[in-house]
Amino acid sequence: MIEIKRTDSTDQDFIELVRHLDVELAERDGDEHSYYAQFNKIDLLKHVVVAYYDGRAAGCGAVKVFSPGEMEVKRMYTDPSVRGKGVASAVLRELEKWSRELGYSACVLETGWRQPEAVALYRKSGYEQIPNYGQYAGMENSVCFRKPLVS
Repeated sequence: MIEIKRTDSTDQDFIELVRHLDVELAERDGDEHSYYAQFNKIDLLKHVVVAYYDGRAAGCGAVKVFSPGEMEVKRMYTDPSVRGKGVASAVLRELEKWSRELGYSACVLETGWRQPEAVALYRKSGYEQIPNYGQYAGMENSVCFRKPLVS
C-alpha cells in the first residue's frame, strides 16, 4: 500500500531518498552530473512529497515555482526495489494536485534521455515534450516536458 506525505526539504526521509537519487544520477550521467547537480539543490524546497510503500520511505518528488502559473517538478525518485508498483505515479499525481491547490495551471520538468523510465512515466502521465528551457537549452541529454493542470 502506498501512503503519501506532504512535507518540505527538511524531511529526513526525503533527504535520504535524494541521496540515493544523486548516486544513481551520477552513475547514469557520468561527467555531466556535476553540471546538472548545481540545479538540484534541495535546501529551500517548500513543497515536497514522500511516498511510503508498506511503511517504508520509497519515493519522493518536489515542486517549486518556475514562472507565473507554472511549477517545476524536481527530485523525482523511486527506490529500485519498488519500481513498477505505482509509487512514482502516486508522487507525481500528488505534486500536480498540490500545484493546482496552490493556484498553478501547469507543471514543467526536465529529465534525461539516460532515464528512460522517467521519460516513460511523464509521457504516460500526460506530459508533452517541449523545447529545452533555461539552463537545459542545448543540453543533448536533457528532455523537457510540460503538462497543463486541469481540475
